[in-house]
Amino acid sequence: MKLGIVGLPNVGKSTLFNSITKAGADAANYPFCTIEPNVGVVAVPDDRIRRLGEMYHSKKVTPAVIEFVDIAGLVKGASKGEGLGNQFLAIIRECDAIVHVVRCFEDSDVVHVEGTIDPLRDIETINIELIFADLDVIERRISKVAKTARMDKDAAKELALLNRIKALLEDGKPASAIVLGETEDDERKYMSTYALLTAKPVIYAANVAEDDLADDGASNEGVKKVRKYAADTGSQAFVISAKIEEEISELDEDEKKEYFETLGIKESGLDKLIKASYTTLGLMSFLTAGEDETRAWTIKIGTKAPQAAGKIHSDMERGFIKAEVVNYEVLLREGSLSAARDKGLVGMQGKDYVVQDGDVMLIHFNV
Repeated sequence: MKLGIVGLPNVGKSTLFNSITKAGADAANYPFCTIEPNVGVVAVPDDRIRRLGEMYHSKKVTPAVIEFVDIAGLVKGASKGEGLGNQFLAIIRECDAIVHVVRCFEDSDVVHVEGTIDPLRDIETINIELIFADLDVIERRISKVAKTARMDKDAAKELALLNRIKALLEDGKPASAIVLGETEDDERKYMSTYALLTAKPVIYAANVAEDDLADDGASNEGVKKVRKYAADTGSQAFVISAKIEEEISELDEDEKKEYFETLGIKESGLDKLIKASYTTLGLMSFLTAGEDETRAWTIKIGTKAPQAAGKIHSDMERGFIKAEVVNYEVLLREGSLSAARDKGLVGMQGKDYVVQDGDVMLIHFNV
């Protein structure tokens, strides 16, 4: 999973990135301090694999990971070359989803590029730039496809789709609002090749001051607006304090628990972001466990056993025979796979089995 972090300058993007990846990106108080895209990989906290690893005395415990990409702050006109231009937008095109950091805090020491705090205006500014950037991609593709559309039926189909997307973007709507036609499968393939920014799911991170964390931003008017906007657009939104996350990132687990109690919160912003990411992208994890390694594997909800096995190795999918499956809680309770087998608690599943979150799987295959 790869998430791109976007937002206006000085909204807390790089501070958030630093805190969740500890990658040390410059978070100075001036626009465009992030001159090169910063990339960091974060382990997904998962107590299940820790506990399984202890039970199996695993030599290695490997969590699922999320890759974060932090780019320079975008400003009005970025798609046309303002600020640092749209050179960074191409990097977001490779991401699975966009995390849009929106400033919902007042601080006279941290300047806002527009001079005032207005979350909805800031969201609209970024959205317009993403739309313009996508429009540029679509217009260049139209120019190329139109040359062969008269003689090629496939090109004609694509051109019709391109023109529908263009009309949407020109109307100020995201590419995600497209209604696919009768040739839906073909149109989905075309859409995937364009890697349109506005076709990607968006998660809104409302960045607040410490005082707004205890009630999860319920009394912050800016947060209310961001949450409503997210709900209206079918997106996820959560409250975070990038400054507090930076402090949390320096603490060990016991210190974190004490700090959470002091702040009156139950989980970190990173935990909220990971949950929102999994929900937005329809993801879950299945597990493998043994003496050599216990590991979490991220898959789409609804994935069948052979395709899940293919996440481990393509040979496993190709030569899939069956899978022994047990829920991790059952496995922990029984103490071993053999003990769970003896009680009939391990299912022998075939190619049509839909993997469930928290399944511990032992794959049988032959190639």
